[in-house]
Amino acid sequence: MLSPAALVSRLPARERDPRPDPGPRLETVYRPRGPLDLHATVAVFQRGPGDPTQALARAADGTVIWRATRTPHGVTALALQQRPDGAVRAAAWGPGREWAIAQVPALCGAGDDDTGFDAGLHPLIREVHRRHPGLRLGRSDRVFDALAQSITEQKVTLRQAFGAWRRLVTWFGERVPGPTPRPMFAPPPIDGWRDIPSWAFHRAGLEPPQSRAIVTAARRGASLVRAIEAAADGTARDRALTSVPGIGPWTASETRLRALGDPDAVSVGDFHLAHQVGYALTGARVDDDGMIELLAPWAGQRQRVIRLILASGVREPRRAPRLHPEDHRDR
Repeated sequence: MLSPAALVSRLPARERDPRPDPGPRLETVYRPRGPLDLHATVAVFQRGPGDPTQALARAADGTVIWRATRTPHGVTALALQQRPDGAVRAAAWGPGREWAIAQVPALCGAGDDDTGFDAGLHPLIREVHRRHPGLRLGRSDRVFDALAQSITEQKVTLRQAFGAWRRLVTWFGERVPGPTPRPMFAPPPIDGWRDIPSWAFHRAGLEPPQSRAIVTAARRGASLVRAIEAAADGTARDRALTSVPGIGPWTASETRLRALGDPDAVSVGDFHLAHQVGYALTGARVDDDGMIELLAPWAGQRQRVIRLILASGVREPRRAPRLHPEDHRDR
């Protein structure tokens, strides 16, 4: 019987696949109604420097954000670049290009509603909001991709999670067309996630609970996505997501904020988040209950406050060495 390492060597050599035929390029210019910081708004979707689904590239006239997406009509490559006047140039290649172009405003936060948000409730939030008026909450509108991505980040370091995501998408995703700065891949379709063998999840760096959660969710994939998209509010979305074994409140919240730009999503159970929120707002650590209490005055807009805290640069001084996780993939 072949070892897992030998089996991995037989995975499709997607890095050597010829670049797919891009077909005609589709372009548009998105002009936001108010200030927009494209990088701050869209960079949150990138999972590490080697993410095969999103990358930054330097061009002669500025930075270009590249995205590889699986749309309802096929895969696409999307390039975004902000002009000096604030408008965003977008170009897309591949069979999903029309969907991707139509989705650009949502990705850039056009539907972000800050009604009821009061930055003046805390001096730090007021100052960061003043400094970052273009920070918007965008949405990818790809629910299962966001769910699978969030599951890979359960209870591990970001370095481990980013590596697992990169391997799985490169091994089992689909290379997108277009002049991407490096080979880029859209995530597998829902059925593709369901059919990934257990040994491949292991070699990618996922633990059995994570791989089981992805496969279980994929078995209910289409109906689960429909339930989440039809849900009236965050509570209903959480109920639908957490009905799947292996998906808890943290994963549900991360899925909501990435796929749907939910302005009130709070990732309870995060290893660092409560400490960061507590230190920024009070100068002291708090637990999850304390974080929820501190964010209560911004009910309905709590994710916006969290994003502003993360953008503030305020960090609690490090108290211990960095964790060096052990690699179990060869076991």
